Amino acid sequence: MKLVALFVLLGSLLVFAPISHAKEYSVNVKVGTLGVGVEGEYSINEYFGARLGANYFKYSYSGDTEDVNYDFDLALKTVSALVDYHPFEGSFRLSTGLYYNGNKLDAVATAATSYDINGTTYTPTELGTLNGEVDFKKVAPYLGLGWDTSFGKESGFGFYCDLGAVFQGSPDAKLTANGTKSNDPLFLKDLAAEEAELQDKVDKFKIYPVVALGVSYRF
Repeated sequence: MKLVALFVLLGSLLVFAPISHAKEYSVNVKVGTLGVGVEGEYSINEYFGARLGANYFKYSYSGDTEDVNYDFDLALKTVSALVDYHPFEGSFRLSTGLYYNGNKLDAVATAATSYDINGTTYTPTELGTLNGEVDFKKVAPYLGLGWDTSFGKESGFGFYCDLGAVFQGSPDAKLTANGTKSNDPLFLKDLAAEEAELQDKVDKFKIYPVVALGVSYRF
């Protein structure tokens, strides 16, 4: 509720802010924990700005639960709508807003000759392909701070930095298999236990840290 109240407050200030200095725009290019991104920024006045941006990146890595090794494919796809408050009329800013969260994590189990699922050994034929999907809440609030040294300037390049967090909540992990045991009740019980382990592993992503560095050009 505090996050919602803060967003509404800053949104109200944005609506009623003076617009006599509202003819300054910037384009920002950045790289960070959400991937490679680009933003358009509109300066409302000496204190407020609004940003609309998008980020994208793909990353593959290996990991495991207690019993199973996985190959993970992480796809980072987000769109942001942010309001910035510059309390000192300079580059420092406090930011809040919303992210459309299209991030997704896919997992495929890897094993040489057998799989150990919840203490039971299954052959590749019995298990088939063990696939996992981790989805995140599609709309998530953001809070952060940062610097944009081009803010308030007539034109030119500036340094750009963001530090913050996307509060995306607990992700939803699901496992499926298509082997000969895929409809066996005992196997389904073991699969549910493995799914719970995967869920526990990805729960650490409830709050996603945002760190970004880049350059801005104001015109």
